Formats: sequence, C-alpha cells, structure tokens
Amino acid sequence: MAHPAGSPARQPAGKGGATALTSRDNRWLKRFRAALSGERDDNGFVGVEGVRLVEAALGSSLPLDALLVSESGTRHLPRIRAVLPSGVRLFRTSDKLFAGVADTQAPQGIAALVQPRQAAVEDLLGGIALVAVLVGVQDPGNVGTIVRAAEAFGATGAATCPADRIGTADPFAPKALRASAGSALRLPIVRGISATVLLAQLRISRVTVYAAVAVGAPSASEFAKGASGAGSPSSPPWGIDWKSPSAILIGNEGSGLPAELVRAADARVFIPQAPALAPVGIESLNAAIAASTLLYEAMRQRETAGQK
Repeated sequence: MAHPAGSPARQPAGKGGATALTSRDNRWLKRFRAALSGERDDNGFVGVEGVRLVEAALGSSLPLDALLVSESGTRHLPRIRAVLPSGVRLFRTSDKLFAGVADTQAPQGIAALVQPRQAAVEDLLGGIALVAVLVGVQDPGNVGTIVRAAEAFGATGAATCPADRIGTADPFAPKALRASAGSALRLPIVRGISATVLLAQLRISRVTVYAAVAVGAPSASEFAKGASGAGSPSSPPWGIDWKSPSAILIGNEGSGLPAELVRAADARVFIPQAPALAPVGIESLNAAIAASTLLYEAMRQRETAGQK
C-alpha cells in the first residue's frame, strides 16, 4: 500500500512486528491525537477508535495507513491481524499514552487511520435511489444516527448540506462515526454540497424530492408563491410512493428546513403524532428519529412491492 506523501518514516519494528511508541511527542502519536480529535490530514485520513469501528474500517476496503494498539488493546490483535492488509503500519504504546490520544473516556486500546471515500452525487443514485439529505443538522450524534439508519433501511446514499450559514456536522468526525457504528465508512456520502446544486442534480436524474416538515408547519399556501413547491402536497409517510427514486430533506434540529427548500421540494412529508397529554404538548420529533421513521417506511414499501 502506498503511504501518503509526507508521512513520518517507518521506525524499527518491535515486539510482534509492531513499532513501540514511548514518547507523547512522537509524531505518529501526534497524528493519531489530531485525527481522533476530528482533524483530517492533507491526504484526508481520519481516526477511528474502538474494536467495532476498526473492524468496520478493515471491512470497508478503504485505505488504512496505520493501526495503534495499547498494552491492554493487544488482546484484540489476533482477530484484527487476520484481516489486516499488508503494508499497514502497526504501532504499540502504553495505556497511558493511548489515553492521551483517544477521544473516548474509556478507550478500548485500538485505533486506526482510515481514508473515507470521496463520493459524487452519481454514487448516491444506484438502483432505485433513496437518498437522505441532511440540511444544517448540527449534532454529530444525529448525523451519525441518520447515516446508520440510512444504511440499515436500504438508502443508496446520503448528502450533507449547509442551511444558510448553518453547516451540517461532519459524518466522519469522531462522535458522528461512533453514532453511525461504521455506516459512514460504507455508505456513499457527499459532504458539504449546496442544497440548491444537489436538488438540481437530483431533478436531472428524476429523483422525487420530499421535504420533511413538522406537524403544524405552515402550509404551502403560506409560503411566497412562484416556487415549484409552493403548491406541493403534504402527506404522512404512508401516503407517499417511496418505490420510485426518492430523496428526503431533513432539516436543522431547531429551525427545520429553510422555507426556500420546502418550496423547492416536489412534496412535503410529515409524521403524525398522538394527541398531546398536556396543554403544552410535545415538540417535533428529533431529526434522527424523524429520518429513521421515513427511511423505514420507504424500505417497508419497497420490500412489500418486491414480495408481490
């Protein structure tokens, strides 16, 4: 495997073919520390921590540059070595030094540097497209959960877009990666694309775009007229034909989708809720719960149609 330009030089191998790192100022430990805190290096490598995510990275066929294990983490090596590609640097360090680079409070003692794939919009549209579009979703846990649900319920890909000046959290940041349980390493994801540009490309590919709105959101007639979605219908999830190519717009946790994107969508979808038990009522559903509900209904319809 070719290593990225400018990578630190290989050090002499230690016990079990692994190089021992004994100083917190070692440049490899610094690189792991930066990656596990959410930084990307010049070659796009990110850090994954924990047995589950490292195994997901190994099973994703993505480029791996290095593996780091602590003294206690060496117990995971037998199962990891069986699928570890040749040429991947293997480093050992103490539990104390590993804790200093880890992003979790109770580290499992194993981490890797992996290079996520760079997806294009075309990569999201395989088969009968089902695309989760995150617009200004700021919480990394929500982002990771939506990506996990997208993979679990058969979505063909996901995209993250800014909403006005509000960006969507990076799906490859540590918390989002953990929340996705590795799905972000497998599902095609287009990061940081303009929602306007994305919608134009989806329309060219004849993908129907649905805007997820809260119960009680302003009706289409209340929006300024003239946009294609100004008179778009609003339906519960089961009132939509998800068997055709579809994309779901999921908005910011607090403010939802920008009005112009709701207008631009082909239709709106809302999730009915039970009557409130208290005068104050309940807030709209969490972004991740709403996305999961809609994606599940899409999968249910598609599987039911396939059984006929």
